[in-house]
Amino acid sequence: MGRKKKPIWALVAADSRAPRDGKFIEDLGRYYPQEEPSRVELREDRIKYWLEVGAQPTDTVRNLLSRRGVLLGLHLERKGIEPEAITEAVDAHRQHREDRLVATAKTTPADRRQKALVVETEAAAKKEAELIEKRKKLQPRKLPQKKKLARKRKPGKLLKRRKKPKRPSQVVLTTV
Repeated sequence: MGRKKKPIWALVAADSRAPRDGKFIEDLGRYYPQEEPSRVELREDRIKYWLEVGAQPTDTVRNLLSRRGVLLGLHLERKGIEPEAITEAVDAHRQHREDRLVATAKTTPADRRQKALVVETEAAAKKEAELIEKRKKLQPRKLPQKKKLARKRKPGKLLKRRKKPKRPSQVVLTTV
């Protein structure tokens, strides 16, 4: 199942003599190994039924069922423990597994980018606040300024004109 470079595994009840990708009796769930963390969708009631009837899970399926607490629930049922205690034990098992997964989860590139963006915006905001404080300290009080008087021309005297720089007569474009 799935597609190229993105597998999805089906958990099925099948006859042991049937080929691996051949005919199966019942579809029991899906396993998505490429997702981070990997995701498993199970029909637990049907899985318990098949395990009670005598179906033998493969090593991979046994591992998946163990992670989800299905095998723990079945074991406690066989011991004759009350259903409320079983659900509490299975929930505690799932919570413990989830806490371990969160603690050891890989950070994806998107998570790293998001974290770097948050750190960068916090640093920019801090630097901006520091600059504003620095400017406030450096700015002297503004005193009333004296009016500048316009330069008056004395009668009879002309203002000197500035000479314009000479432009080159010829422009040459070359490669160097």
